[in-house]
Amino acid sequence: VIPADRPSRGEPLALDLVNTLWRADGGERDLLAERAGARAWLAEHGLGHDARPAERSALIAARAAIRATLEREPQGRARLNAVLAHGRVRHELGAEGPHERIEVPAEQAVAWAAARDLLRLLADRPERLHRCANPACVLWFEDTTRPGTRRWCSMAACGNRAKGLRHAARARDAR
Repeated sequence: VIPADRPSRGEPLALDLVNTLWRADGGERDLLAERAGARAWLAEHGLGHDARPAERSALIAARAAIRATLEREPQGRARLNAVLAHGRVRHELGAEGPHERIEVPAEQAVAWAAARDLLRLLADRPERLHRCANPACVLWFEDTTRPGTRRWCSMAACGNRAKGLRHAARARDAR
């Protein structure tokens, strides 16, 4: 069961994996810390995996690599490449025509798919990948708005909180 306070907004796989670690009630929450949470996250994405320890470890490593890459940490690229090294895409010509065959160990499959999804996002529109503008928030999102001006992971949560804080500061300064 996914915790009620888990922000879930239907982000692409790579960003949704990063967002399995979030802040709530003054502390950090980690959906992948327990097998049940990892299993629920996999089910939420229609992935019928069992979240055994090796798969959970691979997901946690991929999450850290994707976050490090997004935050442009010096080791981010190497960490992401280490996740991607677990699999490969083979291009073949079959009876139906050209196709790709993915070869990756089962316990690495979802982690590898998330890392590959980040490559797709970075190739398509890297300028649309943002961390929430709330300094206390660690969530990432793909800005799909037409003008590309989205600032918050969620207007209902972080956006309204920021507006409320600005309003309170103005009221305080006016006194």
